[in-house]
Amino acid sequence: MSQLQGRTALITGGVSGIGEACARAFQAAGAHVTIADMNVAKAEALATELGGSVWPVDLSDTEALHDLTLHCDILVNNAGIQHVSPIHEFDPDRFALMLRIMLEAPFLLIRASLPGMYERGFGRIINISSVHGLRASPFKSAYVAAKHGLEGLSKVTALEGGPHGVTSNCINPTYVRTALVEAQLPDQARIHRMSEEDVVEKIMLAESVIKRLVEPDEVAALALWLAGPHAGMVTGASHVIDGGWTAR
Repeated sequence: MSQLQGRTALITGGVSGIGEACARAFQAAGAHVTIADMNVAKAEALATELGGSVWPVDLSDTEALHDLTLHCDILVNNAGIQHVSPIHEFDPDRFALMLRIMLEAPFLLIRASLPGMYERGFGRIINISSVHGLRASPFKSAYVAAKHGLEGLSKVTALEGGPHGVTSNCINPTYVRTALVEAQLPDQARIHRMSEEDVVEKIMLAESVIKRLVEPDEVAALALWLAGPHAGMVTGASHVIDGGWTAR
């Protein structure tokens, strides 16, 4: 595959899960991939394997991103964290942290990437949103708020970027088999007073017609298509991979 030959891609949260899957898919398609992550050791190991680059970055330090300039053809805003708690117990600092990482940082990275994309007449912004960018679940106020905001940011980017050859889209998976999902199982089990196995069956898969978790490679396959030459007219959209959840 060489559909991304000569392209450069920047992927945040790129050392594992969806980010790693995207990095591998993009590299296999010919792109030079930059792994942006706080875990420098893992980022360097993956970049070495893929012949890519590393950007050690803490996306929660958004002030450091204000004057940033990025040179990439494809930007994948993937980095994210999760915290499960009722609103009346949700720590305000944790809420603010999650919005910085999953909404403010994507805005700043898009802002830093667009001038170069406009100059070259080509750009692909791919925002890894969630089914929770379109629907809500209890106990996830910060995550749902951030992803809903990301949906709006993506649409505005599409409207502004279209005349310059830049597309912007969201990918909206339901629960993906990643460390982020596995990490929330204990809190979900505690809040819902059930076993972790029951959380998967009765909470995570309750709304999906297809009763399994999404695989990271499935998300990466859609991201690869959105980044490629056949998706030039696809912009401002939210692409669900949710087993039928949002069909309800």
